[in-house]
Amino acid sequence: MNATSSARYDAIIVGAGPAGIFSALELADSGLHVLLLEKGRDLEERVCPIIAGRADRCVSCRPCSMVSGFGGAGAYSDGKLTLTSDVGGLLGTVLDVERLHELIAYVDSIYVRFGAPDRLFGEGAAVGSLVNRAMLAGLRLVPVRIRHLGCEYCRCVLESMRTHLSSRVDIRTGTAVTGIEVDGTRVAGVRLASGETLECRFLICAPGREGAEWLTCLARSQGLSVETNPVDVGVRVEVPAPVTDELCRVLYEAKLEYYSSTFDDRVRTFCMCPNGDVVMEATGGDDPVVTVNGVGYANRVTSNTNFAVLVSTSFTEPFHEPIAYGKYLARLANLLSGGVLVQRLGDLMEGRRSTDARLSRSLVRPSLAAATPGDLSFVLPYRYLTDIVEMLKALDRLAPGVASPHTLLYGVEVKFYSGRLDLSSCLETGIENMFAVGDGAGVSRGLVQASVSGIVAAREVLARA
Repeated sequence: MNATSSARYDAIIVGAGPAGIFSALELADSGLHVLLLEKGRDLEERVCPIIAGRADRCVSCRPCSMVSGFGGAGAYSDGKLTLTSDVGGLLGTVLDVERLHELIAYVDSIYVRFGAPDRLFGEGAAVGSLVNRAMLAGLRLVPVRIRHLGCEYCRCVLESMRTHLSSRVDIRTGTAVTGIEVDGTRVAGVRLASGETLECRFLICAPGREGAEWLTCLARSQGLSVETNPVDVGVRVEVPAPVTDELCRVLYEAKLEYYSSTFDDRVRTFCMCPNGDVVMEATGGDDPVVTVNGVGYANRVTSNTNFAVLVSTSFTEPFHEPIAYGKYLARLANLLSGGVLVQRLGDLMEGRRSTDARLSRSLVRPSLAAATPGDLSFVLPYRYLTDIVEMLKALDRLAPGVASPHTLLYGVEVKFYSGRLDLSSCLETGIENMFAVGDGAGVSRGLVQASVSGIVAAREVLARA
């Protein structure tokens, strides 16, 4: 169904990532007039010039198809569904744990209904053995049941969801929201970049990590409280696939946590992509920066595995701009490289920059050919680099080869979900009938809890409609 000429809706959803899509799925058969808005392109129109072979450097498309468009950043991810409340978000702080577990199972069943594969990782006796070995290495391994889609199936699942929704809700892509309308204490509508105003009874904001800064600015303009979450900054690590083969065969993604001996900072692995590729993405709203990420596949196998190592740092007052800080560090890497820097761990440890010649002698071939050899010590503060190196050495005791001189480090990886709105247990903001969900609202950090948050808000809409 295409958008009608009517500017009045029962519910408007801003953002067509997992949180927005699952809100729409929950509302689709309710009889309510629902509009799903997305500033990026529709699914079939999302093309990255680098991946398509049209460019050898990030050209900073606006908006970036890697992170914006129907499906959100998840459309180009490898679709890891972490089926636990222990990782992937903060919904456990606002929802009853038993209810959260029920919603996670419900979300998982929907993904399966729309085409997610049956296989689950992270089960069986081998998991306990890895937990014990990690402990001996000074690491905490969080056992997580994971359903892995792979880039190919992730896209197929999203296509199925898009087809299902197309006849049940209005969908407008390429449509940016610039502000909201409020009538007294209650939300009344949204303003579009085109100048158009759309009225609604209920508003669900689901802008994703890409829209985190937009939502934070919107909240502050309305006098809403925004909590400063820790800043997550780090690097994407690339090693030969055999190095992490045991971990990946059992767990697919190893969720490992470490506290550095030097600074006592929390350091963690994130988004492990077995036999995958390192990719670029331009993120950060109207003032984007180029950052690094990783993808994995269901049917395609590469010779490397990549994963992020992120340092979570909390700052004291008067600091309240975690997104700006993360963008500043990413911009330094962009300034030095034109995009993303890559450095061998051995070169970093020896205090020298990596070069094309040194990379050509490396045992690890960069999967991201567009990355520029350089020196990450010109970008990341000493504290971050110290934490990251400590973490890699601990990982090396669990998976020998991680701390090899040939290991590649790409920078910078930054996660823009740092602003967290003050929300009720149904994820309502301080404005009546306006809800904020997903990574952009600071309540989730992955596909599953983002999807759950969308359902929580949608069910409250249904209860009030």
